[in-house]
Amino acid sequence: MNTNQSQETATVAVENVGGITETSVTLPAGVTVLAGRNATNRTSFLHAIMAALGSDDASLKGDADKGQVELAIGDETYTRQFTRQNGQVTTGGDPYLDDPTVADLFAFLLESNDARQAVARRDDLRDLIMRPVDTDEIEREIERLTSERERLQDELDELDSLKSDLPGLEEERRQLTDDIEEKRTELERVEDELEAQDADVETQRAEKQELEERLADLREKRDTLEEIRYDIETEKESREELRAEKRELEDELDDLPESPAADQQELEETIERLRSRKQSLEADVDELQSIVSFNEDQLDAATDGGFTALDDSGSVTDRLVADREVECWTCGSTVETDQIEATVERLRESMQEKLADVREIEDELADVKAKKREGEREQQRRESLERELEETDDELERTADAIEQLTDRREDVTAEIEALEDEVEARDDETYSEVLDLHKEANQLEYDIGRTENELERVEEEIADIEDRLADEDDIEERLAAVREDLKHERTKIERLERDAVDAFNAHMDDVLARLGYENLDRIWLERTEQSVREGRRKTTKSAFDLHVIRSTSSGATYEDTIDHLSESERNVTGLVFALAGYLVHDVHETVPFMLLDSLEAIDSNRIAALVEYFEEFVPHLVVALLPEDAQALDDEYRRVTDL
Repeated sequence: MNTNQSQETATVAVENVGGITETSVTLPAGVTVLAGRNATNRTSFLHAIMAALGSDDASLKGDADKGQVELAIGDETYTRQFTRQNGQVTTGGDPYLDDPTVADLFAFLLESNDARQAVARRDDLRDLIMRPVDTDEIEREIERLTSERERLQDELDELDSLKSDLPGLEEERRQLTDDIEEKRTELERVEDELEAQDADVETQRAEKQELEERLADLREKRDTLEEIRYDIETEKESREELRAEKRELEDELDDLPESPAADQQELEETIERLRSRKQSLEADVDELQSIVSFNEDQLDAATDGGFTALDDSGSVTDRLVADREVECWTCGSTVETDQIEATVERLRESMQEKLADVREIEDELADVKAKKREGEREQQRRESLERELEETDDELERTADAIEQLTDRREDVTAEIEALEDEVEARDDETYSEVLDLHKEANQLEYDIGRTENELERVEEEIADIEDRLADEDDIEERLAAVREDLKHERTKIERLERDAVDAFNAHMDDVLARLGYENLDRIWLERTEQSVREGRRKTTKSAFDLHVIRSTSSGATYEDTIDHLSESERNVTGLVFALAGYLVHDVHETVPFMLLDSLEAIDSNRIAALVEYFEEFVPHLVVALLPEDAQALDDEYRRVTDL
């Protein structure tokens, strides 16, 4: 909703909706009073506004095939169309709200409104206040945040473990560096001795050259052998990682619940059954809408003097008499209009009950669809895991083949080294004995230096990786703190909403009672309590709202009374204030700038005026349907509409 729209003038144009043939009404910000007698289309106009705002509680005029409501606020226009085809009424257009649930509960306060009637019917007030809250979504968010908190905590725990590893790695790096320096120093010494020996055996250079070639071959073969050993270790490590990965995949696969095709088929059948039931109920609602609209039209015609009927002799009957009797257009008997209005109201209530059934089925349908989607996701995950397992098995087989090939090659190279060593030994004589030993020592030192340098490189990479990971520690701690705060917020969201609702009701009820001045009625207040209830085999704690009524005697003594002893006027006021508390707690004014009121006849005129003045403080557009005598008590500055 555009927040700037809340204080702008609105225009509502209605055509063939409810009992209205055609009308257009301007609604300035503030209070608009629809003044008139019963059956003068005031309630039909309120239903039309509700339709434009997104509610389903409106009907097409009984004698029309098409109708619409258009709501213009500022530069924006919202529409709702009704079309009758083959006895069924369908709706379309672009209404103000995508989801009217909260507005239906706390903004459209007609006589049958659930929040308004909750006190009189002794309904569960807590459940009604919490009805718009998606508690399942809150639970899902709590689970998501809990998982995220555990993941971040695991990361921090891992970083703590890495911190403890760092000193040992740094000490290992120092020792390896010292070891390399020592070996290089030793290699320099050996090479110096070899240079000295070379001067003594200059005359036998040819033999020495051949020996050096064999020694070079020996060094090369030893390097090759080390590379093979390294490759074997790498493949073995890879094999262990693949085995671990395979175990994880198998564990995850075992943890997945079975989702046979039969279960999915059963869910699909349930979805189809619920859809059929919903369509049937919607057809009933359309039919009831048509019946209500037809009877409202006939009642309007009768009370406006436009309805005439023939008596047994065929003469035209007198117009409506003072007791407001008319000839029933269904059975032909003479009845009071109040009886017909009561029947129409019962039809409306039946329509509301069926709409409630539709909403329940929609909720159940959403749950079943979600369960079906979850089953499909699990099946997809199962298939993905099975593919990954197959790929892992293939990779394990490849690794085993590689290890086998490398092992065979290692044996071949080892045999070649032994043959070279034998050949070198065979050439050994007194002249070259010391040279040969020095060459062997140099070869071994070079090999040891290369191996130690590789080990040093591994340690330094591990240290660098740990230091990189530790650089993220502050960021992870900040994210963990934020997740903990979000988790705390989600876990207390429902409790906060309950407490806010109780506080809002109590504060506004005190203010309203002070303004309305009911005799010996001191206070009506809500108390949030905790109750132990059984869910299946376990007991759990559930919150509830208890309504208290406090009265006082003529002597000033106070006592607690019951809801049953409240007058009709007091019950009506209490229900309206409860609805206002829901309106404020759920911030309804931020999504819909209207509140609609009717059927206030049980409250006397002066108190209606005080109540409207109080509600005006919280509602951008307050539209009230009143009898003419009640409307006279309201502020003359309020916009009044008398012709619909």
